[in-house]
Amino acid sequence: MPLYLTALFVLLATALAALASGRGRAANLVGPLGCLAGCGLGLFAAVSALTAPVPPVLRLPWSVPYGAISLTIDPLSALFLLPVFILGAAAALYGKGYLSGLAGKRHLGAHWFFFCLMVLGMALTVCAANAVFFLVSWEIMSLAPFFLICLHHEEDRVRTAARTYLFAAHLGTAFLMAFFLILGHLAGSMEFSAMARVAPDVLGPYAPALFFLALAGFGVKAGIVPLHVWLPEAHPAAPSHVSAFMSGALIKAGVYGVLRSLTLLGPLAPWMGQTLLAIGILTGVLGLLAGLGQGELKRFLAFSSIENMGIIFLGLGLGVLAAATGHPGPALFALSGLLFHVINHALLKGLLFFGAGSVLHAVGHGFMERLGGLSKRMPFTAGACVLAGAAISGLPPGNAFFGELLIYVGGGLAAMDMPLTDAVWAWTGVAGLAFIGGLSVIGFTRACGMVFSGEPRTADAVNAHDPDPLMRAAMWSLGLLALGAALAAPFLFTAMLPAARLLLAGQSTVLPVLPSEVVNPETLLTAAASLTFGAAALALILAFARSRLLAGRSVRSHGTWDCGYIRPAPRMQYTASSYAEPMTVLFRRLLGEKRRFTPPEGLFPATGTSRFATETPDRVKDDFFAPLFSAVLTACDALKRFQHGNLNLYILYLLATLVILLAIALGFAA
Repeated sequence: MPLYLTALFVLLATALAALASGRGRAANLVGPLGCLAGCGLGLFAAVSALTAPVPPVLRLPWSVPYGAISLTIDPLSALFLLPVFILGAAAALYGKGYLSGLAGKRHLGAHWFFFCLMVLGMALTVCAANAVFFLVSWEIMSLAPFFLICLHHEEDRVRTAARTYLFAAHLGTAFLMAFFLILGHLAGSMEFSAMARVAPDVLGPYAPALFFLALAGFGVKAGIVPLHVWLPEAHPAAPSHVSAFMSGALIKAGVYGVLRSLTLLGPLAPWMGQTLLAIGILTGVLGLLAGLGQGELKRFLAFSSIENMGIIFLGLGLGVLAAATGHPGPALFALSGLLFHVINHALLKGLLFFGAGSVLHAVGHGFMERLGGLSKRMPFTAGACVLAGAAISGLPPGNAFFGELLIYVGGGLAAMDMPLTDAVWAWTGVAGLAFIGGLSVIGFTRACGMVFSGEPRTADAVNAHDPDPLMRAAMWSLGLLALGAALAAPFLFTAMLPAARLLLAGQSTVLPVLPSEVVNPETLLTAAASLTFGAAALALILAFARSRLLAGRSVRSHGTWDCGYIRPAPRMQYTASSYAEPMTVLFRRLLGEKRRFTPPEGLFPATGTSRFATETPDRVKDDFFAPLFSAVLTACDALKRFQHGNLNLYILYLLATLVILLAIALGFAA
């Protein structure tokens, strides 16, 4: 605990020091260095707590009613601290280089102040053990990104994205306040330990309402469908190092919240698992289908984050369903798999957003239709994005494959021994995970192919270049950690088991064990890790052999094979729209895809006369939330007649309200 508290103090001191440093280069030095130091200390504290036999605990009195500064770093908290501090450090290093050209043009002191507060807020949130203190930490974590998104506040899209994020954040907090107020009333305390001890017969009638309140409140932060509308707006608008942290770590706060709430709601029920499973499939499939229609790189990555939240909730649904139907061994597989995916997604999505930021930094935008051929000009960025894209799609031997493998095994083992109805749910989850993986492969081959392969489609990409050393160092760090996570999968699995068992603590008094007689997880993961090691070794051998064979020989470059065309041109390449069209056409009505097609005319059509382009809107936002907010705005406008500036009438309103409240109170007393 002392090391963790020291890390928090360093982050807070860095935030204040960066704010005092002003707008220039000093702030862009103090902020990243202090954040690196704080995150480094926090990472050591998290690893120590993950392996500690007894969770570190701190409880201090607080004058706030029902509140206490109550902190506990149990295995679940320690696990979620890892992406916070890893991505916090990497984003600080990347941001130092990314923002170097903005010194004096933007208030970098304020930027690093809010960045450190965001990391600090999330580090407090995942360790808070008192509901009041949790909500205060949650608000710190939720408010800071609003100011980070607004770095380029002069752009209308940035202001719109920031407002959308802020509204969504507070909508989620409203649900959480209701959740904790009801649960705290039943427990007679705002301490999580007291809430977890509420008798099942007392909690029973309230369990469905509490479950859905928690799912709505935390689901907004996690970006599950249909509560995801802020995420595709905020991630592209924020600076890339902020996008990396928000996608890799911040939205995991929603996952943590759902997991923690399940430990407070007593025995798990099958309907909970079925609900989570349905949400996971819906979020994963719709997230990527919508992402396939996006033409901007960071916006596609935002929808990919929604898809990965779907995988995590799918794994959670399988784990809860298995546990609730008396299959704790398969439940441990699925829950360990989703926790594995939490870590792996953080590393890979952070790396992908760093890659997208490098493209944006070098070219000035991320529109795929105007890019192409960047692998020749940005080989390091291209290699990092291609490998990370393959890994995050769940392809072996990438690190994301290991978490998904555990979810597959857990779901399959549970389904083979479940009643028919529950087995159908479990097999549907397994099939849904496979379908999501296929969509992910299509999405990332499209994104990487359009941006890095072929020839430049416009002059925008001609002068592109790889990022500076600091930005490359941040990308190297996440890439090596992702490789290490794959190679060390059996050891990480062992480290995650206490957190997975914690989620099943309320199911029975017997410690859940793995069905090693059917599938030995260590053997399974060791075999998969050996595949990763073999692939990495083969790649190094081939690279060494290539360098030796080409040593002392001249290497010439030629244009892309032209398929026999006499005058190949960039317009002959696949576009982002045409590449995704065979898949999106199947779901055109569901996605609301809009097409613009100008067919070629005549036997010898002139160059540039035919065009094909698609646009995939966010139908949840356009068809549900936009009309809803418009109706609320209309209702608010109608209430303006009461805001007329007459002080006497305002006093009358207050008196009338007091009389009504008094009458209600007397009625209850009677």
